[in-house]
Amino acid sequence: MKNRIAFFIAAVISLSSFAQGKKLDRIIKKDYSIIEAHVTKISAKNIEFTFPNETLINSLETSKIVRIDFANGRIETFNVSENVSNNSEEVKSKKRIIKKNTIAILPIPFVNSENLASSSEMAKFAQNDIYNKLMEKSSNIFPLTLQDLRVTNSLLRKAGITYKNIDETFIEDLQDILGVDNIIAAKVSYTVTINKRTSDSRSTKVKIKENESKYSDFDVSTTNEDKSFNFNVYCDVYQNNTKIYSKTRTPFFNFEKSWMDSMYYLIKRCPIYNK
Repeated sequence: MKNRIAFFIAAVISLSSFAQGKKLDRIIKKDYSIIEAHVTKISAKNIEFTFPNETLINSLETSKIVRIDFANGRIETFNVSENVSNNSEEVKSKKRIIKKNTIAILPIPFVNSENLASSSEMAKFAQNDIYNKLMEKSSNIFPLTLQDLRVTNSLLRKAGITYKNIDETFIEDLQDILGVDNIIAAKVSYTVTINKRTSDSRSTKVKIKENESKYSDFDVSTTNEDKSFNFNVYCDVYQNNTKIYSKTRTPFFNFEKSWMDSMYYLIKRCPIYNK
């Protein structure tokens, strides 16, 4: 009897763990946001779904959906043209307008090529640095105007795009998300070399006690670290979904901020920059 009870408890725990670890369906919306849930029903106008560990049934119009990636691997796409014909005014009002002669600077991934570690702080810092340099030289990129970084990063965040996956996003999608016709997409890879220098010195300590001079010798050793940064800087410029410039540069110096000079060097030589 005890064995049966133990078997029953183990089975319940196993089923519970399986249910908790069950893959979710992915609902991709037209605004590029993604909902991960269990799709329970699909009709001509709506889909119904539930979130994990919830019984509440949620509803979403199919006119707002591009496709559904089901957990079992099946993909269902929705007829965009049909949705447009059924509700063209709504679609037109939600379609993002591409602002002509506008350029967006994407977050700049910083990747350690040895361990592939990346830094969100450095990605934003580099993006902000290039933005400020181009703002100072706005006459050199005329008639282009820069999209404010807050707008750029807010739109990317709403679309679920970060510095980690931005390289995996089609440039056409980025242009539509940001509403610009020009994009600067850059990247920095680097390695760090640490050189240790040890210096020795010999000193004499004098201690006076009871009118006697006692001498004791001791050695002092000092270790200093020199960091050498080896950068590769990449810069791509897109105009109307077409790559019009792609260059790579290695800084001459190995200082911590040497990548800045190389990045700006590349931008000043791209087609959008007027000397």
